[in-house]
Amino acid sequence: MKKIELNRNHPGFNKNAGPFFSIIMEGLTGEVDGEHFWDAVADDAVFEFMYNFPGFTNKISGRKAYMDWFSGYSNVLHSADHLRMYKAQQPANVIILEYEVHGTVPSTGKSYDNRFCSIITIKDRKIIHWRDYMDSLAVMRSLTSD
Repeated sequence: MKKIELNRNHPGFNKNAGPFFSIIMEGLTGEVDGEHFWDAVADDAVFEFMYNFPGFTNKISGRKAYMDWFSGYSNVLHSADHLRMYKAQQPANVIILEYEVHGTVPSTGKSYDNRFCSIITIKDRKIIHWRDYMDSLAVMRSLTSD
């Protein structure tokens, strides 16, 4: 299998999302290869988001497509914490991560504090499937005026 070198200048390496990338890699330590989140994602990975917001898709197919989405990520995260990692017994290649991210939404100036549960399928030390759950109300509160 030919190794595809990632362009580290791609805007998907968005510094605003740095704490997210870091906590995921911490949770997947020993399970995936690579230094950065994008190194750990298979080219044909599928990402599903089990929440609905106007203008936001429920599914993104492919690492490049998800990197392109992250290019426009505007929340400025300053930390991520409360990581919990669980390994499924069956199938053994599934990892469940619970974590929180904290930051600011520039368009409103409001704090952004959210909790996530990500169910991640690994194959050949790469993320091939991702199913994400989060506190949707936290997003709505951060985006709306008081």
